[in-house]
Amino acid sequence: MTQFVQMKLKFKSTFSDRLSRQVSYISHDSPTRARKFKNNLIKHIKKIPKNPYSYRKSKYFEDKTVRDLIFKGYCIIFRINEKENSIEIFGFTKYQENSTD
Repeated sequence: MTQFVQMKLKFKSTFSDRLSRQVSYISHDSPTRARKFKNNLIKHIKKIPKNPYSYRKSKYFEDKTVRDLIFKGYCIIFRINEKENSIEIFGFTKYQENSTD
């Protein structure tokens, strides 16, 4: 009988720093809303290890192991590392469907 070991989440400083800045920005208007935003985002991130390949392939990278989680207009970018049995959360950006650059 094989036992399934769930992948570990690793939060990179690039993600943590950007999330902190966004939460700080939201808290200027409403500290309660900022806490709720952060808590709900973390809940969604904690669901990733259950089925990481169900999230769309990242539109920012040409790599099938890099995926995007869309949450309330933000794109959370993560990499699936099967060798280390981990998921690295490293990107946090405002989601744009079509770039006008």
